[in-house]
Amino acid sequence: MMTKVPSPPSTTHLALPFFDEAHRTLASDLLPWCAAQEVDERDDRAACREWVRRLGDGGWLRYAVPGSAGGALERLDSRALVLLRETLGYHSPLADFAFAMQGLGSGAITLAGTPEQQSQYLAAVGKGEKIAAFALSEPDAGSDVAAMAMRAEPATDGWRLHGTKTWISNGGIADFYCVFAKTDPAGGTRGITAFIVDATASGLDTSEHIDVMAPHPLATLRFENCIVPRTAQLGELNGGFKLAMRTLDIFRASVAAAALGMGRRALAEAIAHAKGRRMFGQTLADFQLTQAKLGEMAALIDSAALLTYRAAWMRDDAERRGAPAVGDVSAAAAMAKMCATENASRVIDMALQMHGGLGVKVGTKIESLYRDIRSLRIYEGATEVQQLIIGKSVLRG
Repeated sequence: MMTKVPSPPSTTHLALPFFDEAHRTLASDLLPWCAAQEVDERDDRAACREWVRRLGDGGWLRYAVPGSAGGALERLDSRALVLLRETLGYHSPLADFAFAMQGLGSGAITLAGTPEQQSQYLAAVGKGEKIAAFALSEPDAGSDVAAMAMRAEPATDGWRLHGTKTWISNGGIADFYCVFAKTDPAGGTRGITAFIVDATASGLDTSEHIDVMAPHPLATLRFENCIVPRTAQLGELNGGFKLAMRTLDIFRASVAAAALGMGRRALAEAIAHAKGRRMFGQTLADFQLTQAKLGEMAALIDSAALLTYRAAWMRDDAERRGAPAVGDVSAAAAMAKMCATENASRVIDMALQMHGGLGVKVGTKIESLYRDIRSLRIYEGATEVQQLIIGKSVLRG
């Protein structure tokens, strides 16, 4: 269950020129909705299903699909995704997770799905009627996508999938999976194709759940002679790697935003604690050392926020102009993801230290944030991968 929010998050960033009135309206409407939600999150799988239902009923999942599928906006808008994830992350990282996976899990269908595929899946995702998942990682193929071992072989009745996917968010609760498999084993990243696999497909086993330090529904998926129809192919044959990267590019800046939301919440918790904690005849906030730490925390958050908003604006601007979202756009998203996740981790660690023993007490907000933030420095491209993307961009000039 979400703990009491110490104070409403600041909305001063909405005045920045990165956002327009539609974004400001979205953010101002979302804040009171979030504050009114209480979900028992002790069972992460049940809680995620509940969050998807609530986010769908509230109309917020309409921002995870395009207008043609009943979405709130004509196309996926990175700035809207950023504002949603930052606000949800401030209130409940699990709510943020539920929202994000609806977008990421169906993003490849938005980008490359046939009209029939989009009609079958996207509207249901936007209403919270179907839960989506993105299945790319494997036991020996995480950052190194070319090492993918899963195979998809043509068959008279469609495609036969063999292999294993792991660390799959929404694994075991999703209604369908966007799965990437090798259709040309010798082709490296140019031999990968995407498929839509319904959770009911014969030969798919999603029962192996993965327990992690901050509970989220994760699972290992096993495909044994899993047959899908020819219409399950998503996008071009052997075009799956580019499709996966395009999908991740849309949501990379929003991962930074989720970290921002958690960092902002940690700062708010630290401020409230510092003002209320009395020691040596004064409050903790009266000590200059405390003031210096709070100042550092605020600067870390705001610097990451500017990179995050810039990255989202750059991608949306490229989309508006019909330009490919590559090069500078990808580097900007990498900078945002790297700095926001790393900075939020530092902020949460400092907030925990400021709380003293209370910071490590199970059930406190700071303790849960400390666990929640850690995975953001790994998934959807670890910090080291973002550094490589940025470094290569710098070398290209």
